[in-house]
Amino acid sequence: MGDIRAPRNVFLWSMAIAYMLAFSSLYVQIPGLYGNDGVSPVRLAQPAGPGDAPLLERLWRSPSLLTLGLTPELGLDAPQAMELLCLLGVLLSLGAATLAPLRGSLVFLALWALYFSLSQVGRDLLSSPWDNLLLEAGFLAILIAPLNLLWCQVSSRRHDPMTFWLTRWLFFRLTFGSGVAKLAGHSAPWWNLSAVSHMLESQVSPTPLAWCAAQLPAWGLRLATVGVLVSQVIVPLLYFAPIRCLRLGAFYIQLVYQVLSALTGNLTLLNLLTLVLSTLVWLLTLLVELGVYVLALYSTALLFQIDVNWKAKTISSKTAFTQQQFGDVLKLMMGPTIWVALLSLTWEVVGALLGALYVRGCLWKLWALVQWAVFAAATVAMFAVSVVPYTSMEPWSSSKVFPAVKRAHGLVEPYRLVSGYAFDRRLESARGRPELVLEGSMDQDTWTEINWMYKPGNVSAAPPVVCPYEARLDWQMWRAARGQAQDSAWFSGLVLRILQGNKEVERLLQTEKAQYVFSKAPPVYLRASLYKYQFTQQDGSGPKQWWHREFVKEFCPMMHLGTQELQTMLSRHGLNEKSPPQSSPSDSPLARGLGHLRGHFESLPGPYVQWALLATVATICILKSLLSRGPGGRTCGTPPGEPKTKKAKSEAASASKAAAASAGPQADQDPAVEKRPDVERSPRRRK
Repeated sequence: MGDIRAPRNVFLWSMAIAYMLAFSSLYVQIPGLYGNDGVSPVRLAQPAGPGDAPLLERLWRSPSLLTLGLTPELGLDAPQAMELLCLLGVLLSLGAATLAPLRGSLVFLALWALYFSLSQVGRDLLSSPWDNLLLEAGFLAILIAPLNLLWCQVSSRRHDPMTFWLTRWLFFRLTFGSGVAKLAGHSAPWWNLSAVSHMLESQVSPTPLAWCAAQLPAWGLRLATVGVLVSQVIVPLLYFAPIRCLRLGAFYIQLVYQVLSALTGNLTLLNLLTLVLSTLVWLLTLLVELGVYVLALYSTALLFQIDVNWKAKTISSKTAFTQQQFGDVLKLMMGPTIWVALLSLTWEVVGALLGALYVRGCLWKLWALVQWAVFAAATVAMFAVSVVPYTSMEPWSSSKVFPAVKRAHGLVEPYRLVSGYAFDRRLESARGRPELVLEGSMDQDTWTEINWMYKPGNVSAAPPVVCPYEARLDWQMWRAARGQAQDSAWFSGLVLRILQGNKEVERLLQTEKAQYVFSKAPPVYLRASLYKYQFTQQDGSGPKQWWHREFVKEFCPMMHLGTQELQTMLSRHGLNEKSPPQSSPSDSPLARGLGHLRGHFESLPGPYVQWALLATVATICILKSLLSRGPGGRTCGTPPGEPKTKKAKSEAASASKAAAASAGPQADQDPAVEKRPDVERSPRRRK
């Protein structure tokens, strides 16, 4: 059983950073998203019932910490209660990121409960894949973190390798599920090795580096497609390899892939959490990494029958391996991967049991066995329920799961403890990204495009770098461009608030009034069109235009506040009801404090807030590192009165050495005589 304290500390510190970024990103957007006049008012997500009902009854109807924030004593409305939960999450996660004693299971339990409470009322705007990943990884942090009670850490942690194994299993499901979805989703670009050229421009929020990567020759982009498939289909099979160097090489390959993906895609928490999971094992030498990668490339070349023409500089796939045959192979692979994971988990459970039995002392051994039993049950239960979403990508394997396991998964599914991860399931065969463009007009003749901060619009504007900020409304627009969004509540709310000239919603589009074309007066008419955007090609002088686009179709017809279509959309989602009248703002000190704090963040872009928090964490960590070192660069971890003790100990040690030297060879015959009593008296050794 290896020492995993360092990887565990890295995981917990990174989870604190991820929570801090998630809470701060949501806090900035709450007024425009969930305000009483926002895109998706939180009051519509509240359960129906009397507002003056007892607290326990309201908690039973809606098991969320948001219910506690709506107590009359606090004097807060629903959006302010969401802001309070976000601020508490930011403070807790900031403390956990800077103070090691706060990285305990109770703190991570509070962080998970806060974010889960927000996701319950967030609806579509808080249902992204990275939200599910954050909740699942956050729950694992509760099991992995030490139980700190009154700043006193529980000493016996022999179950750590067992619970920490769940992060490896989550990492496998995340990467392998994404890779299998690419090949099993009936997407032609993945089979003809042209997918990366599509991905660079069709992902959620491409960066300028994505434009630069799109300028690579076709053979380079096809080779990159092979690399993606290797990283997500072949390499994950090595996560549970019995040879440690193979596991390390697999993690290192995934680390490189996630860094490149984050640099070109602005995938925010998704890349951050995947990087956390992939860096839990330390780096390996380049030789082993290259050996693993060459082995994986060879396997992929056999699968796709890759043909390389060095003279023409082309790479093509001549495989006769059909998608139906890949489904048959996946059916054969699904069962063995589960059994291999189960054997790996059994190894960790048995190792933890032997470690608990090895503890000296009856009481300490009993305490270690109790801990082992509790955490072994939790680990096995988490693995069992995660098998259900893992096998959902293959119907035959899903039908073989025990009904009791499916029922258990149904019980925990509302809490989003485990999820299925199958990204990029469908990729359009034609190049380009579908993009929605909103246009406003005052007279139906002259139409002006509404440009957003974080999504493609103006073809001359460079793709923004927003990571680690999560623009929730921009992500929904990206999803809406791939389907019909007229029936969604958030799109109806967006059209209504733009026509009404709601300032909070306008700040989601542009924080600077000068950049918003309808800042002085809202548009009278609004329409949405669907375009296909493509990266331009470099002509040697740099990009004059980053995109070129062509009109596809009308997405949403022209609307104004009096049209019947808009009224029908609003009534379907309850948005035509006016917000509750408020005669005067709440006079509670907490409400006034939240309002005063909100005034400082109104016109501040979200990425600035997050970079300020990251700079704060970095500054505190640097100051702690500098203060813990003396003038000569030595660590100063001892109190001022300790030098005397050290001097006394050194004098005692020198005296004992002199006594041993005077004793001569007789003392060397029994070297354990002078050290054995100290070992037996040491309570730390007995534990």
